[in-house]
Amino acid sequence: MSTETPVDTASPRPDDLEPPAATDGPADEATERFGAGLPGAETAEPGAGPTGTGALGQGVRLVVVTGMSGAGRSTAANALEDLGWYVVDNLPPNVLPEVCALAAESGWHRLAVVLDVRTRSFFEQLPAMFSELRNGGVRPEILFLEASDDVIVRRQESVRRPHPLQGDGRLLDGILAERRSLATLRAAADLVIDTSAINIHQLTSRVTHAYGDGDHERLRVTVLSFGFKNGIPVDADLVVDVRFLPNPHWVPELRPLTGLTPEVSEYVLAQEGATTFLDRLEALLEVTAEGYVREGKRFATVAIGCTGGKHRSTAMAEEFGRRLRASGMPTKVLHRDVGQA
Repeated sequence: MSTETPVDTASPRPDDLEPPAATDGPADEATERFGAGLPGAETAEPGAGPTGTGALGQGVRLVVVTGMSGAGRSTAANALEDLGWYVVDNLPPNVLPEVCALAAESGWHRLAVVLDVRTRSFFEQLPAMFSELRNGGVRPEILFLEASDDVIVRRQESVRRPHPLQGDGRLLDGILAERRSLATLRAAADLVIDTSAINIHQLTSRVTHAYGDGDHERLRVTVLSFGFKNGIPVDADLVVDVRFLPNPHWVPELRPLTGLTPEVSEYVLAQEGATTFLDRLEALLEVTAEGYVREGKRFATVAIGCTGGKHRSTAMAEEFGRRLRASGMPTKVLHRDVGQA
């Protein structure tokens, strides 16, 4: 395990706060390190974990998301969920093996469990439980989020929330008590992310890099054709207008057809400026996509509009989607207004 200290400022907000900085990705030998790092792991008998059920999930990758209150656990959990992980918050410790088994049976091979210091009994059981899970084919890992005391104080105060271990004492007392309680777990973590000096987008990027697959390193695009007469799509990130092209509506033999037919598609794409427009739009999206990914955005909708959404926008959307897929960008094409009067 290794950590790094980031150099950026995080906007203060607590747990679902969002600041985190990252370190190196999860260690390949994380499970061995965890077994060695926490007392008690070496004494666990195969299949004899805390539950005694032996109900495990073959092939499930399990990430326990934990760390300091106000360090960004909720943000990390949201990032994992966006990556397709099944995320459970504050799961009772005795049902974790069963949940792993159910996840495997349901086809969920990536499971994340979010824990905080209030789940202390879970931390005590974790070494033996991890040993049981490994023997059952589960790959357990720990993602630990932390931040400096002054940053956590600022974040907690910004939302006026008491620290879970503060009690009747000072906020700093609660933070120090939590840090002591989690020290052993932090030492055994596969990935430690210090969120003191990074923002929500940077944390999301670090989690994506560590736990995402290849597709999640790229923007996923929806190309949507529409007709301006029916309104601009409210969820569009980028809206373009192709009404500068001649309208096939005024060609009698093309009027009853749509841009999904070869006749209309060939007519539209043969018009002056059509392919140049698509070339420029593709270049624009390439630049935009890089920025979106840097900011933690993983999905974007490009809306292409004409008058009714039947001919020009449909043909152009189909061709643009084809180009994006050919370039390797995950893309789907939808037509909102085809078939409407």
